[in-house]
Amino acid sequence: MPEFVVTTLLAPSRLSLKLLRALVMSLVYLAALVAAFVYSCIALTNVLCHPRRGCCGRQRLSAPECLRDPTLGEHCFLTLRSSGLRLHYISAGRGNGPLMLFLHGFPENWFSWRYQLREFQSHFHVVAVDMRGYSPSDAPKEVDCYTVDLLLTDIKDIILGLGYSKCVLVSHDWGAVLAWEFSIYFPSLVDRMVVVSGPPMSVFQGTQINDSALRDGINRFEHFQIGEYSTRHVGQLFRSNYMFLFQLPWLPEKLLSLSDFQILKYIFTDRKNGIPRLTPGELEAFLYHFSQPGCLTGPINYYRNLFRNFPLEPKELSTPTLLLWGEKDNTLQQGLVEAIGSHFVPGRLESHILPGSGHWIPQSHPQEMHQYMWAFLQDLLG
Repeated sequence: MPEFVVTTLLAPSRLSLKLLRALVMSLVYLAALVAAFVYSCIALTNVLCHPRRGCCGRQRLSAPECLRDPTLGEHCFLTLRSSGLRLHYISAGRGNGPLMLFLHGFPENWFSWRYQLREFQSHFHVVAVDMRGYSPSDAPKEVDCYTVDLLLTDIKDIILGLGYSKCVLVSHDWGAVLAWEFSIYFPSLVDRMVVVSGPPMSVFQGTQINDSALRDGINRFEHFQIGEYSTRHVGQLFRSNYMFLFQLPWLPEKLLSLSDFQILKYIFTDRKNGIPRLTPGELEAFLYHFSQPGCLTGPINYYRNLFRNFPLEPKELSTPTLLLWGEKDNTLQQGLVEAIGSHFVPGRLESHILPGSGHWIPQSHPQEMHQYMWAFLQDLLG
């Protein structure tokens, strides 16, 4: 069939897709304004209730002692081949086995993997990286420096730059989102995956385009199945309300820093949904870098690129994966586990919902996580 005929037939569907994108982005920014109002009220209430903390976040001048714990590993920097950025990482157990690479989420850093670094360094070369944008790694200011493509290239450069051809990729939250994508586009670099509390982008906000619509060029919106999970489960959108706030410029950084980072403190220490038994020093391990000037912008820029490629087509997942989910995760619904499983090649996914656990499994339930990991990775240790 001549190319101009194909182009003509597809034009109505392409127009519908553009209109769909415009509609979705309009709804996203409307939700962003609502979220901004709600979080502004919360932040201002914190200021009024605790006036001694001040309106701005207090810059921490020295790192807490736990960030210098030698049992966790050696502090190193790696210059990435593709971008030239320098990323900070912790390394332990080199020469003891395969590379086990840890990718953290938000609002965390390498320290969120402290239990796993100690546990697995005897049989693996464990490396926990501070992702692009997270101090002391380099943190470009531009939003366009945090696209998924660039972040995936960072992971590839880390693996190759450390002298390996593949790794066991362990991830949580935003790190998990990137790990899923990495396993799709760079499958030869991933031997196994351990994913904790994080869905693939295509499952969370994907849109499936009916094949017959593309073939026939029919201009009808019902041929676009919007939001594979999130828009079919409105409760998940409410749980993810902060993602809409983070679409706005500068305001999220200001709100998170008010009253000496009280919103971040609440995320970590809330009795119901926070990290149990988190010590004051461990809390400071997360706040220390965020308190430095401008150091919230890089992490929030991840979210500002979240809808850049909407809609996303569902992708088949085939990397052998251990998926761990919290029964009481207040951020992500349990239904996502089943949705993720429906995209897997049969026999490649092992999933477990941990009773009583929330979103922060690597820190709140490390022993249970380690037991599942050792069993899952047993054949790599022979």
